[in-house]
Amino acid sequence: MASAAGDFSLDADGLANINTLLAEEANRISADIHRQTVHTSPWIDLIKKSAFPDEMGYQLTSLVYDRAIPTIDTDGTADTAGVTWKDVAASALNSANSFDTNSTSKVLGEQNIEDAAKDFHGGRGQGGGTDNRSYIQFSKKMKIYNLKKAAIESPRISLDDLRFAAHRNNQISAMMDLLAESTRYSWENRYRDEFERLAGNLVSCRTSGTVLRSLVDGNDDTNPTNDFEGVSLDKDVSHSTLDLSDSGDSKADISPNANVSNAIMDKVYFNLIRQGAGKNAYGRENGRPVFAMVCSSEASYQLQTESGFRDDIRFNNSKVNDLIAPLGVEKSFRGFYHLIDDLAPRFTLSSGKLTRVLPYKVTAGVTTLDTAYDSAQYEAAYVLHPEVMESQIPNPMTGAGAIKFDPVSYTGDYKWLNIAHEATNPDGTIGFFRGVLASASKPLKTNFGWVVLFKRDSPDYAA
Repeated sequence: MASAAGDFSLDADGLANINTLLAEEANRISADIHRQTVHTSPWIDLIKKSAFPDEMGYQLTSLVYDRAIPTIDTDGTADTAGVTWKDVAASALNSANSFDTNSTSKVLGEQNIEDAAKDFHGGRGQGGGTDNRSYIQFSKKMKIYNLKKAAIESPRISLDDLRFAAHRNNQISAMMDLLAESTRYSWENRYRDEFERLAGNLVSCRTSGTVLRSLVDGNDDTNPTNDFEGVSLDKDVSHSTLDLSDSGDSKADISPNANVSNAIMDKVYFNLIRQGAGKNAYGRENGRPVFAMVCSSEASYQLQTESGFRDDIRFNNSKVNDLIAPLGVEKSFRGFYHLIDDLAPRFTLSSGKLTRVLPYKVTAGVTTLDTAYDSAQYEAAYVLHPEVMESQIPNPMTGAGAIKFDPVSYTGDYKWLNIAHEATNPDGTIGFFRGVLASASKPLKTNFGWVVLFKRDSPDYAA
């Protein structure tokens, strides 16, 4: 058998270190070439995607208008929102209807009716009128976002090896499948991490006093910023960005010590309704919106088997939204579709600091399951809404003006490259596969996004 492929690099003598990548004929290999796979999740299918606009720079700004309801004062600072309804000159009408045969009273009554009509039609709208005006104030936020890029490359492959490789077409096909899978895995993590970064709400499940913490944007239309004050759980294992033991204005310890519960998810559900998120939810049943909850199989089972809630799933025969059905979801549960992500982020917790534990580890190019992921106590689930963010991917370009070049797909499609080099690749027979990924996460209504952090091995439910 051939040795593992080495990096395409120059040594001290200027020679390339190229080892055989493809398995060759040595004790006959069967025609069935198999490959290991990693689990997939719903993130790729549900995150909105669009094209990143050309000729507008790599940093853009999204404009989002806040909700607006009327207030009784002109600047919107009144404590009581809404409008005040008033009888149209009630006292005038009463006096007009109660006049007697005295001619003086009759004249006064007719004058009051005339004044009431002016009030009703806005005749006194200017200068101290009595029409009880209310006012709507418009507020908006400008949120900066920018384009990011990554590239994935395969080991260097010598085309001469193809002459001696066993079932070379099957081997190449298996490698291409693995490359495509690595792209999907990268996009899934990208979308999950970006949704978490932009989500405006955090729930840290506790046995009592669980708080739904809203992390609203701190900027306005005159001061755009890319600091969304959203949820920032540790994602790269190198640092912690959220101190749960010293959180918020009250400096209270909100480190999770309870498992996720239906009582908490009910609070999240009604909060979403009040925020106006129900208009474009993923489904609707009995006149009520149904949202999407992305969670692990364990978390979904925990919610569906919680004491006192099991009949909710047994007697639910509602139809699933056409967008959700292809993901394998058959029914909703208490206002949520449970979309299974068995690579849901898990963490360890020390002194209020979270540290991410990844489900896989790579050693010498070999990917294996990390047992630390199974034992990690803390897990995150997400309430996904289509209006939280949008992933913008640049379109391929073939050139500009008289300049022409090969287009690059920024979705992670792989191209075969054999770059000639005088010393290491003079004949162009050594090449590699390269895929480029690029996207910008456009923040929209980030207050519709929720991150639920819980202690997955706790026997106690959050309250």
